[in-house]
Amino acid sequence: MDTPDGAFIDYYELLQISRKAEFETIQRVFRILAGRCHPDNPNTGDLERFLRLKRAYEVLGDPEKRATYDEEYAVQQSLPVETFNMRDFATGIDGESNRRMGLLCLLYHRRRVNPDEPGLSLLQLEQMMVSAREHLLFTVWYLKDKQFVKQTEDSSYAITSSGVDHVEQGLPRNRLLYRLLKEAEDGSVRYSPHFSLNQPEAEAVAS
Repeated sequence: MDTPDGAFIDYYELLQISRKAEFETIQRVFRILAGRCHPDNPNTGDLERFLRLKRAYEVLGDPEKRATYDEEYAVQQSLPVETFNMRDFATGIDGESNRRMGLLCLLYHRRRVNPDEPGLSLLQLEQMMVSAREHLLFTVWYLKDKQFVKQTEDSSYAITSSGVDHVEQGLPRNRLLYRLLKEAEDGSVRYSPHFSLNQPEAEAVAS
């Protein structure tokens, strides 16, 4: 389920569907996206993306292959997103602005691909962003106070329409986070096996 350079491909994100999607949904979405990316399409043809979509359909459309893939998917989802290991997101005031936008980008993408369950818990954000919850509390408070995020019924955090506007307005000025969202569209967000919340955060950032 990897690219030639070893990056794990998230087929659910590539197809922009929920992990709980039924076969009929997978088939319908694949046909729409494949038609758009088919190399014979003179306007939007994209051979590389078409082949990725085809592979995603072959895997998720086969119960046995999907079960095997889901096991690997679960492992990948437990790892931090590699982008957040960069110094741009270091603990402290220097990284705070990027942390806010980074958290919003995660919630933006979550709502796009999983509208039925648009929220991420503080524990999930802590794991994905390689940041202790104590370091995220100020970030979350600010975003809630600005009404960019809200808490859902299960106490997870979800982006609001104001938050969506803020992300889309800010992305042109922040190439790092723009790249993160574009990678998510391609299903190629990199997860880092070299960092975990069992490490001191300062050590993770310095590595």
